[in-house]
Amino acid sequence: MQDPTERFRLIFFEEASEAIDAIEQNLPLLQSSNGIKDVTDDIFRAAHSLKGGAATFGMSALTDFTHLMETLLDDVRSGTSSISDELVDCLFSSLDVLRNLLAHHQDNTPIEETMLQTVERELMLLIERQNTDVDAPEAAMIASKNWEIRFTPEHNIMHSGNDPIRYLKQCESLGELSVTCDDTKIPLWEDYQATHVYLSWKLMLSNAEKAIEKQLLDDVFLWIEDECDLQFEALPDLDEYATTARLDASELVTSDDASTTKLEINDTTSKSMSPKKSQTIRVDLEKIDSLINLLGELVITQSMLNVFGDADQSHDDERLKNGLSQLERHTRELQEGVMRIRMLPISFCFSRFPRVVRDMSKKLGKRVELSIVGEHTEVDKTVIEELTDPLVHLVRNSLDHGIEAPAVREKKGKSSNGMITLKAFHQVGNIIIEITDDGAGLNKDKIFAKAMSAGLIDSEREYTEQEIFDLIFLPGFSTAEEVSDISGRGVGMDVVRRNIRSLSGTIDVRSEANAGTTFTIRLPLTLAILDGQLVRIGEETYVIPLLSIIESIQVSSQQVNRVSDQEVTFKWRDEYIPLIKLGHQFGLQEVPEPVSEGLVVVVENEGKKCGLFVNELMTHQQVVVKSLEANYQQVDGISGATILGDGSVALILDIPSLLSQTRRLS
Repeated sequence: MQDPTERFRLIFFEEASEAIDAIEQNLPLLQSSNGIKDVTDDIFRAAHSLKGGAATFGMSALTDFTHLMETLLDDVRSGTSSISDELVDCLFSSLDVLRNLLAHHQDNTPIEETMLQTVERELMLLIERQNTDVDAPEAAMIASKNWEIRFTPEHNIMHSGNDPIRYLKQCESLGELSVTCDDTKIPLWEDYQATHVYLSWKLMLSNAEKAIEKQLLDDVFLWIEDECDLQFEALPDLDEYATTARLDASELVTSDDASTTKLEINDTTSKSMSPKKSQTIRVDLEKIDSLINLLGELVITQSMLNVFGDADQSHDDERLKNGLSQLERHTRELQEGVMRIRMLPISFCFSRFPRVVRDMSKKLGKRVELSIVGEHTEVDKTVIEELTDPLVHLVRNSLDHGIEAPAVREKKGKSSNGMITLKAFHQVGNIIIEITDDGAGLNKDKIFAKAMSAGLIDSEREYTEQEIFDLIFLPGFSTAEEVSDISGRGVGMDVVRRNIRSLSGTIDVRSEANAGTTFTIRLPLTLAILDGQLVRIGEETYVIPLLSIIESIQVSSQQVNRVSDQEVTFKWRDEYIPLIKLGHQFGLQEVPEPVSEGLVVVVENEGKKCGLFVNELMTHQQVVVKSLEANYQQVDGISGATILGDGSVALILDIPSLLSQTRRLS
C-alpha cells in the first residue's frame, strides 16, 4: 500500500529545490549596500522552511546541516555576525551540500562526505568566531537530561498533511520516551469528525548519557509550531518519575480508570521506497480560471451545435456558421491557454548565473558585475530546460575571453569592473535572449589566423567581417593560448550552436573592438506548436516553418544556372543561391516540371539561404509537431510531422539540415 504521505514528500522535494534556488539567487545581493535586511530575511526564511520540511519527513542529515546554516544566517540577521566574502563563499558551498543531501533523500544518491564535512567545519568556525564575542550567559543553551513535553495539536492539523504521531516518533530519537495520551476531548459519535485530532500527549523524555538541548526539541516541532500548543519543562532529576511506566515508542497509551488502549506507530518514512521522479509545474491560479471559463464557453457552443436542425431550416446555415466560428475562436483561445500553463519565467534559468559570474570572476582574478533584464519573460518549460547549458557556455566565454583584467581595463580608460548583461524579451512569436559584455570584443585577425592554421576555412576566398566572427562556432575552433578547465579545448561554441539548433533556434554574434560582444539567441516560445506554410510537392503536402521563409517568388528560366542540365542555382537579389528541388530530394515520383512553372520559396538559417522549388503554395496555419524519430526513424531534411485537418500526415522540413547539404556560392 502506498504511503499516504508520499505526495507530500514529492511536494517537499519541489519546494526544497525552489528554496535552494531562491537562496542562490539572493546570496550575491547579500553584500550590496541597499536592502540587506530584506535579502537576509528572505534567505533565512528559505533555509528555515527547508529545515522544517526536512525535519517533518525525518531527513536527519538534511535537517542537521540546514540547522547550521540557519544558525549562521540568524547571526547575520541579528547583526552579531558581519557579512564578508568568506561568509558568502561558505554559504554558496553550503548550497552544493544541500543539493547533494536533497538528492540523497530523494533518489538515494550517495552523500559526498568530504564536501559535507569540509563545509560543516567552515560553518561552525564562522559561528564560533562570532560567539567568542558574546557573554557566556547569553551564549549558553538550555539543556537537560530530562524533559516534560506537553503537546496539544490543533483539531485541523492533519488538513495540512501533518501527522502528530510522526513528531512523537522523532522525539524517540533523542532519548528514552514515555508517552501518556489524554483522550478526554474526544466528542460524542454524532459530533466526531474523522479528519480532526482530539488527543493531546504528555511526553517524558530522558537521556542518561548526555543532556538534550532545547533547540533540538524546537527543531522536532518546528514545522507545526503554529498548529499546536507546546510546553517544554526541563526537569532536574527524573527519580520522582521512576514509578512511571516506560513505554516503547511504538505504543501510545490512552489512559482512563477503566481501560488502556494501544495504538501502533508505523514508520512509513524510513520504509518507503525512493519516490519516482515526476515532472511538475506550478501554475498561476489565474491561468487555471481562464481555462475553466473557456471550457464553459465551449459547452455553450456545443449546445448551440447540438440543436442544429431542430428548428426552422431557413436559419440553419447562419446558425451553423456562427457556431463553427465560435468553436474555432474558443479552440484557439483554449490552445493558447493550455500553452500558457507550460510557460515559466526565464528567471528559472537566469537565477544560477549570479553565482557562475561570482565564482569564475574570483578564479580569473577579474571584477565582473551581472545585470539581468527581462527575467519575468515567459517561455516554454522545455525550452528553459534545454537552454541552460548553452547559456552557461556563453557566459563563461564572455568572462574568460571577453572581459579584460582590471589593470588592462583601466589602461583603456574603462571601469575596472566589467559588465555582463543577460536580457530576454519577446519578439513576434519568439523569445530573444542577448548575452552582452563590455570587454575587448572579438579579434578578427586572430580568429582568421587561427581558423586558417587549423585548416577550417578555404584560403582561396575572401570573408566578410561577420563571416569571420561566425567562425568561432566551427567545431574544434578556439583562440585560447593554453588549455585550462575553463577553455582552450576547442569545444563549447559549436556545442552551443548545435543545442540552439535542436531547439529550432538561431544564434548570431556581433562585436566591436574594445566595446564588447553580443550573442543573440532567437528561439520559438514553444516547441510543441509552430506556424507553418503548407506546400504541395508532387502529390504530397509538406510544411515549411514560417520563421525560415524570406519570400516566395516565381523564377524565370533566365535566372537559373545549370550544370549538366541540372538547375543548381538561381539569381536572387544580385546573388546566386542554391536551388533545391524537393521532389528529387525526397525521391517523389511526380511529373518533372521546370522551375519557371512552379514557385521557389527562399528560406534562411544563420545567414545561409537557398531556394526550395515547390509545385504550389497552400495555406499557412499552426501545426502540432509530432516526433518522427520517436514514431518511425530520423530522416535527413525532415524535423517532424503533423496531422492535418483532413487526417492526412504532412512532414515538416528541417531547414538547417537542408541548408547544410548545399554549398554556399559567392
